[in-house]
Amino acid sequence: MAALLVGLLLGAGGVGVAWAVSAGGGAGGDARGACDALAGVDESKFTAKGKAGEQMMYRFAGAYDLATAAAAGDSSYQPLAEAVTRANHRFRQVFEADAEVKKELAKARGICAGL
Repeated sequence: MAALLVGLLLGAGGVGVAWAVSAGGGAGGDARGACDALAGVDESKFTAKGKAGEQMMYRFAGAYDLATAAAAGDSSYQPLAEAVTRANHRFRQVFEADAEVKKELAKARGICAGL
């Protein structure tokens, strides 16, 4: 299970990069893409079996990649990238959406609301 989740997160990196390239708009476009991906993330489905869980992991990974790309292009997006990164790293440690993962995702969504 752990290998599958890590594989999904790493494999989704390519999806995130492709999404960022096709979305255009520089760092702002990347940030909007990250926020759009986060809006579609339901962390209660991270560990769901089948397509539902897989879809959530790809969205989460896409949000991570795009938030990181946004911060690389414009440091004003660093808080967004840091919140998503903390959520991602915590999830990779515990393999569930615990309180810390949910807290960081809520923080990222709050930042998105202000963009």
